Amino acid sequence: MMRLLTTCLLFLTAIAQIRAELPPSAYEKMQSEASEVLRVHVLRVDVQPTDDSAIREVTMLAEALKVGRSETKLKPGDMITVKYRITTHQPGWVGPGEVPILKDDQETVAYLAPVTGAQEYAPAAGVMSFERF
Repeated sequence: MMRLLTTCLLFLTAIAQIRAELPPSAYEKMQSEASEVLRVHVLRVDVQPTDDSAIREVTMLAEALKVGRSETKLKPGDMITVKYRITTHQPGWVGPGEVPILKDDQETVAYLAPVTGAQEYAPAAGVMSFERF
């Protein structure tokens, strides 16, 4: 009986950690593997609700100011569109942080990935997609 209880406890602990915040090393790895590393000037941010009241869609138009790395051959002066979703969680929810909503006229680093089949990008480093470690 004790063995079964211990096994169940370990199983529940493992499941609970699936939604836990990622360690800093995970974000550093995502940043180092991002195919697009840019300094951008945010021109416009549009946040739209979805059918699910907890989810919002973010569309950001930005100008590339500096290019550190770009597999899609971006150059300074190029305009890019970044799209992603954010979820509003209930109090007490534990999990990876949400990608922040940037402000118009903000200048920041951007770790991005191209979206296949679209001329747009998505955050590549989760909550740390617009911050340098």
